[in-house]
This record gives sequence, C-alpha cells and structure tokens, in this order.
Amino acid sequence: MMGAGLIKIRGDKCWRDLTCMNYHYETQPVPNPLAYYMHRNPGWFHQFETLVNHFIELIAPFFIFMGRRMCIINGILQLLFQVLLILSGNLSFLNWLTIVPSIACLDDASLSFLFSSKDGSAKHQVSKIQRQTSTGERPTRSYGFYIRQALHISLGILIAYLSVPVVLNLVSARQVMNASFNPLRIVNTYGAFGSVTKDRTEVIIQGTSSLDPKDPNAVWEEYEFNCKPGNLTRRPCVISPYHYRLDWLMWFAAFQTYEQNEWIIHLAGKLLANDPTATSLLAFNPFQEKAPPRWIRGEHFRYKFTRIWGTHSAEGKWWIRKRIGPYFPPVNLQGLKKYFQSRSWPLPSTPSKQE
Repeated sequence: MMGAGLIKIRGDKCWRDLTCMNYHYETQPVPNPLAYYMHRNPGWFHQFETLVNHFIELIAPFFIFMGRRMCIINGILQLLFQVLLILSGNLSFLNWLTIVPSIACLDDASLSFLFSSKDGSAKHQVSKIQRQTSTGERPTRSYGFYIRQALHISLGILIAYLSVPVVLNLVSARQVMNASFNPLRIVNTYGAFGSVTKDRTEVIIQGTSSLDPKDPNAVWEEYEFNCKPGNLTRRPCVISPYHYRLDWLMWFAAFQTYEQNEWIIHLAGKLLANDPTATSLLAFNPFQEKAPPRWIRGEHFRYKFTRIWGTHSAEGKWWIRKRIGPYFPPVNLQGLKKYFQSRSWPLPSTPSKQE
C-alpha cells in the first residue's frame, strides 16, 4: 500500500516468495489499460518481475559508488524501471519525480549527444575546460569555488548525520515506512507498496430519489469517478503524471471503514445537495439534470479483471465484481445535520427541500 502521511509496517511475505506482481497490476491505486494485459502474464514472468524489482531497488543503487561506468548503468536502469512503471500504471507524479535524481547518474559526456557542439555553446565550453584539465592546465579557481565546496561538504555531513535513524529503521525487523525522523524533514523513509493488497475492493456511491431507502423497488443510481474502477465496461484510464486525488483517496477508503474516513460522509452530504464543487470532481453525476437525490449510500464490492478472451470481456467488460456488503448506510441531509454540526462542517444547502 502507498500513500503520503500513512505509517505502515513492511514485511509482506509476497516480496520473499516472489508473488507480489501476481497482484500489483490489478490492485494498484488506479490501473491503466496496459495493467489489464500485464496482469495476465504467467506466474513465472511475475516472479521474474519481482526479482528484477529487487535487483534495481536493492542492488543497483550501490553502483553509484563503483565508478563512472557503473554509476551510468545504475542511472539507465533506474530510468528504464521508472518508464516501465509509468507505462503500466497511474502512480501520478511519483515515478516522474524519481526520474529527476536518476538523471544525476548520467554525466556530461554521456548526455553530450543531446546538445549542440557549435562554438560558444555550453558543450563547446565544457569540452574546452576538459582539454585544459587533461593537458595539465588547471582552470583558475575563485573564492566562489571554495565556498561551494565548503557548502557541499557541510550539506553532505548534515545529510549523513540525519540519515542515521533512517538507516537504523531500514535494517530493523519492524521497518516503518512513510515517516519522518526529524523536524527538518530533509530525510525520511518512503516505500511504495511495502505491502501489496491481494484483493481489489471498491466503494461505489449510489443515490436514489425514493422516499424510503429500504424500499426494495427503490432505484439506486451510481456516481462515476474520473478514473477509479466503477462501471464494468469502462476502459481503464491513462492520467499519469496527472493526479486525481479523490480517486486515490477512494482506493484507501475501500480497505478501511467510513469511520476511518469521515471525509466520505462529508462528500455524501455534498452530493445530496448536488454541490457543484463536489460533482465537478466526478465523471458522471446521475442527478446532474434533475433534483438532488434524497438518499446516498456506499456499497462495497470486490473487483477483478476479466479474462482477456473470456465471456465477460467479449461483452465489453474490463471488470467483474461481487458485492461484499454495505460500506455506509443510506443517509439524507436531515439525518446528517447533527453529524455535520458536531464536526463544525456547514450543512450543504439544496435548491429543493427533500427531507
């Protein structure tokens, strides 16, 4: 699981038995179309993927300290790895940010083909300095050079000192992820998918205009989010590096309870009033051109990818689902009044009274 601000304990045995990739493509926050096909790769291929993941994340980074060539190899491996993650999922801007420090592994010579070599160009100036150095002519060093050197060394010492608790946490049997260890927050631990969910569950928000939410004949209509799974026939989206934060939060909410995610009840209140600030975050509002719903409820479903050549995919379905049960009970604006007041939330107003 992944998410800023959450503290998780590592130790998922699927990283040891090499089965994590059997689940990742289907259960990641917001799958994309390629993830649908990658999920159906054979088991041995998923094991190979997990081994490659271990090599690139645990071994390759040490190439940085093994000379120029090995450092460049690490940079290339990290870049290719992040590109693969970008292609196979919508992990927002995380992979793009990881690419930035990886570029530092590629020196001027390895990137020189990207720049013009005309006289006066940056590449030409760098080549001139390199020739002077190779012939024994040392460029003149100003006071600024020594000041920068002192700052670099001081910063290195500071980072090393602040990293001590981070390293101790790294080798701990109960490693904490997504946590900071000092008020400066310069160094911290971050671990995407320290644990991998084995089942994908989704919270589906539904509304009805029925007076009685317990009426078996009540018609419940589903709200559709911009990217997260909902409609079984909707193709998984491609949004990276853009980030739909609400869709991401719904992924977390699905394997927790609504008591742990009170914001989802706040969202339900907004939808009961057809609040435009809330409905603008959705792909489809079934009550857009009519009166707001009288009741909103949350239903909990287990989602799985369809088989590529199976019956369900032939019907145009990307997903199949099975109801787990209610996520939160039917609520209306009148019933939410005290709940909102106790949390100092303004009660949404609706254009037509339906209480």
